[in-house]
Amino acid sequence: MEYKAAKVISLKNHPTLNERWLQDRIIEDPSILGLGNIDVRESERIQPTGGRLDLLMSDPDSLTRYEVEIQLGASDEKHIIRTLEYWDVERRRYPQYDHVAVLVAEDVTSRFLNVISLFNGFIPIIAIQMQALEVGGNLTLSSSRVLDVVNLGTDEEDTAGAATDRAYWEAKASTSSLKLADKLIELAREKDPALAPKYNKYYIGLARNGIADNFISLKPKQKWIIFQPKVPSNPELNQRLDEAGLQVMAYERRFNHYKIRLSESELNEHVELIREIITMAYAPEEN
Repeated sequence: MEYKAAKVISLKNHPTLNERWLQDRIIEDPSILGLGNIDVRESERIQPTGGRLDLLMSDPDSLTRYEVEIQLGASDEKHIIRTLEYWDVERRRYPQYDHVAVLVAEDVTSRFLNVISLFNGFIPIIAIQMQALEVGGNLTLSSSRVLDVVNLGTDEEDTAGAATDRAYWEAKASTSSLKLADKLIELAREKDPALAPKYNKYYIGLARNGIADNFISLKPKQKWIIFQPKVPSNPELNQRLDEAGLQVMAYERRFNHYKIRLSESELNEHVELIREIITMAYAPEEN
């Protein structure tokens, strides 16, 4: 392959390429933002407080919406304020969704990156630097996420690793739901007989030779169990779970796992599907 040097093209100073052109390219191919499999719900969305949101985007596999504002040239204070204002309006109008503010600029300057970083963690915000490049007479776009969402920890996360025992869970949940946990752990042990249950305060995980390996985790309740396999969210698996009639409570993007509610009858009826999901989640130390 022949090497070609890329030349940065300023969209702000270009005679024909403008913000609308960039917005259309994102609409054609949302993946160029690097936010995963997301869809465009609406462009130039009118806000009740005035103004228009450049792009409202959503993740089809979760309850996450992205309020995207585009800025040609360098980011400035007006761009940041507008992005946060539209994010706040949308989250108040539709509180049933998780909302993330997304600032897109040709140049996210260090000054404003520092300002955004001050409140990131309290306001979920992503900053993306997107540049137009000329390579061998062709024009392309390159994006890089220069600031990502910071998730603050919770008390549950702080104490999740606190060791307990089986008696703790039998008192907290029930003997019958512990038997469901046993069945799921046995399915996991088909992949590696060295695996054993590890009882923690907020979930039951797995350990191999005393070292945690939580490719699945379990939360027993009174009459059922929450099965949490670490499997990337994908439409095909979602459809199979839906066709099986299994209740998917949520997809936890922070921990990259499904939350599937299982009763004893559901586990018995769909044991092959559950076994397959465990196989998807299993990641041996050495391939």
